[in-house]
Amino acid sequence: MSDRAADLVAALAGLKAEAEQQIRAATDGEALQRLKTDYLGRKAGRVSVILRELPSLEADARRTVGQAANEAKAAIEQRLAEAEAALAAAAAPPAGDLTMPSRPAWRGALHPVTLVGTEICEIFHELGFTRAVGPEAETERNNFTALNFPPGHPALDMQPTFYLGTGTLLRSHTSPVQIRVMEAYQPPIRVTIPGRCYRRDPFDASHAPVFTQVEGLCVDEGITFVDLKAAITFFLRRFFAAGVKVRFRPSFFPFTEPSAEVDVECQLCHGTGCPACKGTGWMEILGCGMVDPNVFENVGIDPERYTGWAFGMGLDRAAMLRYRIPDIRMLFEADMRFHRQFVDSA
Repeated sequence: MSDRAADLVAALAGLKAEAEQQIRAATDGEALQRLKTDYLGRKAGRVSVILRELPSLEADARRTVGQAANEAKAAIEQRLAEAEAALAAAAAPPAGDLTMPSRPAWRGALHPVTLVGTEICEIFHELGFTRAVGPEAETERNNFTALNFPPGHPALDMQPTFYLGTGTLLRSHTSPVQIRVMEAYQPPIRVTIPGRCYRRDPFDASHAPVFTQVEGLCVDEGITFVDLKAAITFFLRRFFAAGVKVRFRPSFFPFTEPSAEVDVECQLCHGTGCPACKGTGWMEILGCGMVDPNVFENVGIDPERYTGWAFGMGLDRAAMLRYRIPDIRMLFEADMRFHRQFVDSA
């Protein structure tokens, strides 16, 4: 490469460095436009002046200087474009009015049914109960047969069921978990069992095809109905109020004998009578009873040695009583005006 070509390449490198320095120092668009004209102008631009000397160079030198000139020109154009974009972004108005107050932050909250279920399990935890769970898709054996529901027994009509196939169904109560627990562990057993259940019920103010239950099971030597009444009464007076009235009524369930329905004083009218309690002053809250010896035999527990009690209640109804909710369908709606009430309860 000739000395002249080397001088031109060095001059182009100097122009490039000088231009980049001046572009960084430019503070407005007018200054950038002057630099663009000064370095890249077609007639008097400093890079253009060097390019006019190409015809006087030999072929090899011409290619070398031409390549250096193109690289310097591209580098200067890129720096100018970046600087113009930065100035435009800095001059753009803010996306919104920064003086306006911010929107209130959304806060998550536990569902009222979850709140009630957690509270119930914690009350029984004080009595030595642990928590157990099981699958929502169950076998007909665990859901009915092992719980002392004979085939064709009229009690089956009490729980219209969603069948998934032969011998498989969506559990209609959480009692199948009792079977699983008693088959997996030997007494003493004390568990609470929360979970979703499914029945072919209408979706109205007091029924839903998907609902949540919690069950309790206590199995040990020497367990009597007195223990059942004491535990249930303790629980209800912790859950509602220390002086709430509780009553036990004889009832029937295939898996318990004897069995009882438990009522509490209506929490809406406090016993004076209202439409919610149908004027009786009482509201049914749960079913319970002593575990039938046939159930123990079905799971391999000796009914001559062990006795036990169990209870089951709907968490949806408990939530309605606790929070004075008039319609069960409100628990399934995604209405934030309703759910926001429970933020401070979490």
